[in-house]
Amino acid sequence: MKGLVLDAKWDPRPEYEVSDWEKQTGKAVTGSSVWRYPKLEVRDWPDPSPGPKDVVLAVQACGVCGSDMHFYESDKDEYILYPGLTKFPTILGHEFSGKVVEVGSEVELLTVGDMVTVEEMLWCGRCIPCRNGYPNHCANLEEIGFTIPGAFANYIAVDEKHCWPIDSIAERFGSEEKAYEIGAMTEPTTVAYNGMFERAGGFRPGHYVSVFGAGPIGLAAIGLAKAGGAGIIAAFEISPVRRELAAKVGADYVYDPREVSAGDVLMDLSKGAGFDFNVEAAGAPHLTIPEMERALAINSKVVQIGRAAQKVPMYLESFQVRRAQAFGAQGHSGHETFPNVIRMVAAGRLDLSPIVTARFDLEATVEAIAKSTERADGKILVKPN
Repeated sequence: MKGLVLDAKWDPRPEYEVSDWEKQTGKAVTGSSVWRYPKLEVRDWPDPSPGPKDVVLAVQACGVCGSDMHFYESDKDEYILYPGLTKFPTILGHEFSGKVVEVGSEVELLTVGDMVTVEEMLWCGRCIPCRNGYPNHCANLEEIGFTIPGAFANYIAVDEKHCWPIDSIAERFGSEEKAYEIGAMTEPTTVAYNGMFERAGGFRPGHYVSVFGAGPIGLAAIGLAKAGGAGIIAAFEISPVRRELAAKVGADYVYDPREVSAGDVLMDLSKGAGFDFNVEAAGAPHLTIPEMERALAINSKVVQIGRAAQKVPMYLESFQVRRAQAFGAQGHSGHETFPNVIRMVAAGRLDLSPIVTARFDLEATVEAIAKSTERADGKILVKPN
C-alpha cells in the first residue's frame, strides 16, 4: 500500500537530556527537541495485518491536523515544531474514518463492512493512570500517526476497542461518503469536547462563551458551545476564511484580534459582567490568556486546549478576586466523549460539515499539509481510497 511517511534524524539538541526510557524505546517525549531534518514522502509501506483483536480499515477520509503542519514545518535549526510524543519513521494521520475490510480471530464488536471512526490515543487499560480512569494520560501510550503508523494511507490496523461506529451519522445525512467525511472530524471535535465538558466541567446554558482561535478545534468548540446553549459566543481569529466559518457554525460575534482589544470587546458584549467560559484553541496563550483575564466573569473558567510549549504570563490576582479557574486539557479518550459527539452529530445538534474546505487524494497529501500552513482553511481532508 501507499502512505505518507515522515522520516527525520534523531539528533537531540545539546541542552536536551535524553532519558533512559527515550533511549530504550526510540520515542521522543519532546519531539521538537530531538527530531531534525524532517522529510515527508508518499511511498510504499507494508500492508497491515490484523492481530487477534484488530480490525483492518480501508481509510475513507483523514483530516490534516495542526500537528501534521508542525511536522512539515521546522525551526531555524531544522527541528520539527511538534513538541509531543513521537517516533519515526512512521505514517502520519490520526483524524480518520474507514470501512472494516478484515477482522482478527478474536474480534467481537465489529464485522466486515462496518463504518467507524477511531481514537488516536491508544491507551493500554492496564497502567495506573488507565486503571484510575485517566486514559488520556496512559503511561504506555501509543499514538496513531505519531508513534505508530497512521491513516494517511490506504489501510490501517487498529484494536477494535478504539473504534466507534458511525452508521448513525450515515443515516442522518443519507450518504456514506458524507458520513466518512464528518466521521473523520470526530477526533478533533472530541478534543474540544473533552476540554470543555470533561476537564472544565462545561458551562450553564445562557453563559457567555469566548473561543480564541477558529481552526478545526476552535470551530468544533464553537459548534459545541452553540449546542450547549451558550447565551453569547464570541470568537477571535486572524484568518478571514476561518472567521466566516466561525459564524457559520454558531459564533454570534467574530473578530480579528489584531484589530480589536479582545478583553474590551468581551466586557462590552457582556455589559461589564465578563465572560463565563473561555476556550484557548489558538495555541497562543501568551497573547490570549491576558485578554481573557481582563474579562473574567465571577466564577468563570478558562480551558487550555491549544498546544504551546512556552511560559505564559498570568496575573493570578485576577483569578483569585474573580473566583476563576484554569483547566489544562489533553486528548479525547474515555468519559463517553466519542459516543456523545457521534450522538450529537446523528441527532442534528452539531453539524461541522461546513468547515470542510478542501479535499485531496493520497498522492497529494504533502500538498494538502503545505496548504494547511497558510492557516486559512477550516478542515482539509485526504481521501486515500
